[in-house]
Amino acid sequence: MSSILTNIAITLAAFFMMEAVAWLTHKYIMHGLLWSLHKDHHKKESKGFFEHNDFFFLIFALPGILGLLFGVQMGYNALFWIGLGITIYGFTYFFVHDIFIHQRFKVLRKSDNFYFKAIRRAHKIHHKHLGKEEGECFGMLWVPYRFFQNQKK
Repeated sequence: MSSILTNIAITLAAFFMMEAVAWLTHKYIMHGLLWSLHKDHHKKESKGFFEHNDFFFLIFALPGILGLLFGVQMGYNALFWIGLGITIYGFTYFFVHDIFIHQRFKVLRKSDNFYFKAIRRAHKIHHKHLGKEEGECFGMLWVPYRFFQNQKK
């Protein structure tokens, strides 16, 4: 039983650590060194369904895939559970960012959830900056308190 709880703890820790990794990567890599891939996400330069920014999906998916692959080969060790946490975060990111916030698929348009409204407000503030400087709200799931304030209940 303790190994099941340990595996769950490792998976959850990896999931929550990915929020920090996503924040740091978004602020310092996407709005820095690799702005050339990310800028079309802010300026809507692409005409089709896909953006250059979508390459980050592959970049973020690679550690999760490798963790799952090597973790299985080594007998479901910690690498597997870390890879699982990263992969779950990736699915969550896709669902929240691409489907819920940016409506790449036209579902979940009218959510009245207090937390989801705060996520949308924070992301809208992030996108008001069209350049790579002066950005804010680089995370996805962690939302600063001010975005929960003044919401109609």
